[in-house]
Amino acid sequence: MRAVSWGGMLAGLVIGLATGWSAATASDFENAFPEPWPSSQEPLLALPSPEDALPLGFTPPRTSWSEDPTPLIPPLRDDLRCDRCEAWTWKVLPDGLLYRSYAAGVKEPRFSSVYLYDAQRGWSWDNALGGRVGVVRHGTPGSVNAAGWQLDMEGAVFARLTPEEKDDLDASDYRFGVPFTWSDGQNAAKFGYYHISSHLGDEFLLKNPDYPRNNYVRDGLLWGLSREMTPETRIYGEAGWAFSTDGGAKPWEFHFGSEYARRSVDERKAAPFAAIHANLREEFNYDGNLNVLAGWQWLGRESGRAFRVALQYFRGKSSQYSFYDQRDRMVGGGLWFEY
Repeated sequence: MRAVSWGGMLAGLVIGLATGWSAATASDFENAFPEPWPSSQEPLLALPSPEDALPLGFTPPRTSWSEDPTPLIPPLRDDLRCDRCEAWTWKVLPDGLLYRSYAAGVKEPRFSSVYLYDAQRGWSWDNALGGRVGVVRHGTPGSVNAAGWQLDMEGAVFARLTPEEKDDLDASDYRFGVPFTWSDGQNAAKFGYYHISSHLGDEFLLKNPDYPRNNYVRDGLLWGLSREMTPETRIYGEAGWAFSTDGGAKPWEFHFGSEYARRSVDERKAAPFAAIHANLREEFNYDGNLNVLAGWQWLGRESGRAFRVALQYFRGKSSQYSFYDQRDRMVGGGLWFEY
């Protein structure tokens, strides 16, 4: 009996102590949290929603590639030019040119074939066979909107034939040059050496034995500046100074002009273009000629090459230097291809 009594007393003491501790603990928690306990159906902590927790104006980052992202930085415009967008490297035989040829420049090295009519002399067939290519570049890669420094070489023959006389050769001018060019993608400059010489055709001399042969020659230096006012328009100016001349040539000549070429979204489709170019020479007291082109152009977005079909209007001193003192007024059309 004593064992049972002592065991019952001990069990009662343990139960009492446990009940007292539980009551004290609950009381302490109630004092620490004066608000009533939430029901079992409510969350223990009322956390704010993700939208409420984000600061004002913050756009959540994309969490899945399937979502449509909202860029935090506006995308770069297609026409933005930047000489620091890519690392500058050395490149031998680079693609494209940093200083593009003048679309309406009569003596620019290229491939072209044009039929022109003059009211006094009839039909002429003017052809250019040549081009300009890059030798070495230190700058960004690519053919379009590239930046850096580049050494080019150029050469071409400009021949005039007479379609009405079995395509006899009247005269041919030869050009060779080594221009050094620079560009930041929007502005461009060039400096270099060039040579131009003119020669009468054998057929022309046979038909005109008394015609005075004129050995027109220019060896000189050139400086050119070009700026793209918009992605579609360009203006330029160039000065040439010849340190060696012959055949009536004098040291100074100037070129300036403007071009407009709309960019087609699909490079397989042509877009309209127009260009005007003036050439003033010291031997004519800074008179010269004016050349205008208007037509359609296909432009390679990666290569930078251009193919044009256009009408041409030329007025002023002849573009064939063997007839340099002759005035022409010609209109016609043809094909042009630019590197």
